[in-house]
Amino acid sequence: MAQKTNTGRAFEVWAPQAETVSLLAEGQQHDMRPDEERASGWWVADVPRTEGTDYGYFVNGEGPFADPRSQRQPDGVHGLSRTFDPAAYSWKDSQWPGRGLGGAVIYELHIGTFTPAGTLDAAAGKLDYLAELGIDFVELLPVNAFNGTHNWGYDGVLWFAVHEAYGGPEAYQRFVDAAHAAGLGVIQDVVYNHLGPSGNYLPKFGPYLKSGEGNTWGDSINLDGPGSDEVRQYILDNAAMWLDDFHVDGLRLDAVHALRDERAVHILEDLAALADGIEAETGITRTLVAESDLNNPRMFYRRDVNGYGLEGQWSDDFHHAVHVNLTGETAGYYADFDTVAALAKVLEHGFFHDGSYSSFRGRHHGRPIRTGLAHPAALVVCNQNHDQIGNRAAGDRLSATLSYSRLALAAVLTLTSPFTPMLFMGEEFGASTPWQFFTSHPEPWLAEATAEGRLKEFERMGWDPAKVPNPQDPETFLRSKLKWEEIQDGNHARLLELYRDLTALRRSTPELAEGGFTDTHVAFSEEDKWLVLTRGDVKVAYNFGTAPLERAMSAELLLATDPAAAVVNATLTLPGESAAVVRLT
Repeated sequence: MAQKTNTGRAFEVWAPQAETVSLLAEGQQHDMRPDEERASGWWVADVPRTEGTDYGYFVNGEGPFADPRSQRQPDGVHGLSRTFDPAAYSWKDSQWPGRGLGGAVIYELHIGTFTPAGTLDAAAGKLDYLAELGIDFVELLPVNAFNGTHNWGYDGVLWFAVHEAYGGPEAYQRFVDAAHAAGLGVIQDVVYNHLGPSGNYLPKFGPYLKSGEGNTWGDSINLDGPGSDEVRQYILDNAAMWLDDFHVDGLRLDAVHALRDERAVHILEDLAALADGIEAETGITRTLVAESDLNNPRMFYRRDVNGYGLEGQWSDDFHHAVHVNLTGETAGYYADFDTVAALAKVLEHGFFHDGSYSSFRGRHHGRPIRTGLAHPAALVVCNQNHDQIGNRAAGDRLSATLSYSRLALAAVLTLTSPFTPMLFMGEEFGASTPWQFFTSHPEPWLAEATAEGRLKEFERMGWDPAKVPNPQDPETFLRSKLKWEEIQDGNHARLLELYRDLTALRRSTPELAEGGFTDTHVAFSEEDKWLVLTRGDVKVAYNFGTAPLERAMSAELLLATDPAAAVVNATLTLPGESAAVVRLT
């Protein structure tokens, strides 16, 4: 479990390869000694920690470096750390009951662009809006400390510290408290697969990384090599900090395919066991969701059947099938999803690639979900998210190219699916603002390399380089901030009302969220571009074509995206590019 208080404890740090370690605290340097009571490699200074002390460590005469477990970096990741006691906060959420994924709706947001101020306190001011929207969990993109003022968050280097520009750790605690008061759970996006390019001093302390065993973003984290026991504990302690000290309800685990771990017990299984332990201790549900495109249901199978025991994972297949059927884009990884049948398969079976051939990968991919071992709620689905928007050349949302009617179709597809729906901030009102890739690296060489790398990446994919904004340009960041005044205008307001109606319908219609995989049935026409999803007595009809759809059924109309939709004489008539939800009578 995370430690309950830091006050009064001695300063300590793990540096197994160091010959000398010293502490700099409040301008005074103190020699440190090997800690005979701890595992090999720990050093301790006979100096008690007091709240608000600025400190750092010299390792073999180099430094001072920030504490690898620092919880505050008031002067940035290259500066000194400052002691922080999470137990000093007076929580007000004792009545928060917690909740699980089943039936929930998640809202993904980035603190820096969600509000004009870009702070945790400002985001807390929007929590009532999210509650009225029908949201159950707020999922925050990474908030740990990174170099610069603004960033997506995936360049973090100090996992225990909350970025100061967002308000630091006290503001984070206030945010979680306010979320619980509004009836919302909090899921924190965490990155345990790599470290950012600036301010990463962990290798100065110990074997946190495996040199030569890199992933997309650099050296892999040392999960199974010499010294990895303490590295794994570093990760587990960080997870415990969020789930215990900061009362977070769940973690979204970034890019788990990059967690290279050959141990018999995978780090994901260890994390699941940790979360279960905190849940048992607190009585509050703790939820772990993996970002995974492996299509391996072991992620969310129980540990007693050789699964990792996570509660869920993101589902790229759903996004791709929805995106292609709405936009007609078929380049790259979208190619295999160019049919209504692909969407039908995803809705019925969860994965499209369940052992089938993936043309994008040039090989077979995935395996089927064993329906008796998993519920559809384990798959977190969306029609947009930070990656799928931000990794487009111009960072353009669906609202930049789709009509209101097709945006409404996207909303119904996501919120009436049997899975756990997730919205990306601003989606619910068809935000006109893009969400682009932005950085603020102070180092000129890194800024130049980031901008050049972005251009080369999109040149390889066939995008026009002229459409790729410079991630280092402050305007790229500012353009990505939501314009909240839009929620009052025209189709923005109309779409927002639809989203509110859909979340309310989902809550009042158990068939949409409670049934298992075997309770889902789909009929469709490839030629006429329609699909009907059946869940118990509830049917959802999606018409992707332009011609009206007529289906014989005696039913009550519960919701429609087009006012011309109707059930007359036991026949549902659905205009082109629209959707309707009915209950059989």
